[in-house]
Amino acid sequence: MSAILKSRVRSPKFLEKLCKPEDLIPVFKTGQHIGMSGFTGVGGPKAVPIALQEYVEKNKLEGQLRFNLYVGASAPDPIEGKWAELGMIARRSPHQVGKNISKAINDGSMYFFDKHLSMWPQDLMYGYYTLNRDQPGIDIAMVEASAITEDGGLVPGASVGATPELMAMADKIIIEVNTKLPNFEGLHDVMIPEAPPYRKPFMVETVADKIGSPSVPIDFSKVIGVVESDYAELVGANSPADATSQAIADNLVEFLEHEVKHGRMPENLHPLQSGIGNIANAVVSGLAEASFKDLTVWTEVLQDSFLDFFDSGNLNFATATSIRLSPDGFERFFKNWDTYSKRLLLRSQQISNSPEIIRRLGVIAMNTPVEVDIYAHANSTNVMGSRMLHGLGGSGDFLRNAKLSVMHTPSARPTKVDEFGLSCIVPFATHVDQTEHDLDVVVTECGLADLRGLAPRERARVMIDKAAHPAYKPILTEYLDRAEFEALKKGSGHEPHILKDAFKMHINFQEKGTMRIDSW
Repeated sequence: MSAILKSRVRSPKFLEKLCKPEDLIPVFKTGQHIGMSGFTGVGGPKAVPIALQEYVEKNKLEGQLRFNLYVGASAPDPIEGKWAELGMIARRSPHQVGKNISKAINDGSMYFFDKHLSMWPQDLMYGYYTLNRDQPGIDIAMVEASAITEDGGLVPGASVGATPELMAMADKIIIEVNTKLPNFEGLHDVMIPEAPPYRKPFMVETVADKIGSPSVPIDFSKVIGVVESDYAELVGANSPADATSQAIADNLVEFLEHEVKHGRMPENLHPLQSGIGNIANAVVSGLAEASFKDLTVWTEVLQDSFLDFFDSGNLNFATATSIRLSPDGFERFFKNWDTYSKRLLLRSQQISNSPEIIRRLGVIAMNTPVEVDIYAHANSTNVMGSRMLHGLGGSGDFLRNAKLSVMHTPSARPTKVDEFGLSCIVPFATHVDQTEHDLDVVVTECGLADLRGLAPRERARVMIDKAAHPAYKPILTEYLDRAEFEALKKGSGHEPHILKDAFKMHINFQEKGTMRIDSW
């Protein structure tokens, strides 16, 4: 064992369980329920999953060694994407990202169960996902640690996610101590809430409040192996902001300044939540450059733009369940550890995504959909209503409970035959993850639709006028005019639709590659 491993594992009895990744392969059997630590591709095990996929590939066991895989959110694509390619995943929950895994879900070779990320860990502990087992738990939890404390506590790495619940519910635990990365000790606030009806309130009144412990308790009797891992986080570079993303960010920042001016927000706003992707990065960068001071963040994931946010002096404190940085971002973070680590906390996803806390703090939630319809029903997961993209994640947790719920999206996206071939504002969403009751604001590069207090027919006019692309405004307006006429004539005009036409734009895209129909 390396000297750094000895220094990281401060409870000597865990070193008695030291082994190599390949030594653990015999414990894995097809049909098992396997849990992995990690959230949005960081903080998860790497050495054992990679050894397992290499074993399957070498022995031509594709499709023969299959597991029910549970990760708090997504695992690194080089791991779960490869597992999907090798047919190693029979069932997956609750969130995933990557071409191979989404392909397996959509071709029917993998079952996927989508769930709000705040609810998923507690449902795991209820035994909802292992109903076919005699016991409610899972077979094996593979978890990454940056250290093990003297009293046998696991110090997570770049994320917490559902690690506490997976370890609590596992029959066997495999611990990877990652000595490639720094010790993240002091960065975490971990707790497992009591099960209802005995659950107590989460005593969080500000984003910096600590309510748990800095490590996850380990039941040593469950530990079947401790492995030294030497892997950096398997993440790529972030997509840079483009002109569309920047325009969306500008519109949103202008709106927030307007809210402050009219007294609906304090000058330091409310705690901010932001999703992931280039639009979210642009919004965070825009806030870093704006006039707001003393801001705070209560979110799921911190991306590279948050480092700029800290450096601007405008962000005081941030809490999340994951630090998903690019390789350059991690290097920057580690070099300035003393600066950044004092101003952030990582919590378990039950806490970071807790509806109770989100509502208490008055969070401003900002997320990106696939499409939003004219009445403000949002589709975040299923392209054309059927093709699973990446799962719901935590957007529903935040948008349902925030003080201000914002969806930001380009007004249109290019297709092979039309630079504006996909309208992101549509007559009727083909799948609904967030209902009209959950959204306050929809912002595109074209403008911002403030929907607060509006009836459906009013919302539809504002959505088309403020958020739709110019190429689609007349098309959507004609649909709404016709729908209103027909529905009011029949006495059903609250939220007018013509069912035979509601998905005509989507059907036109499937047939001709563009949503720009010739006529209704």
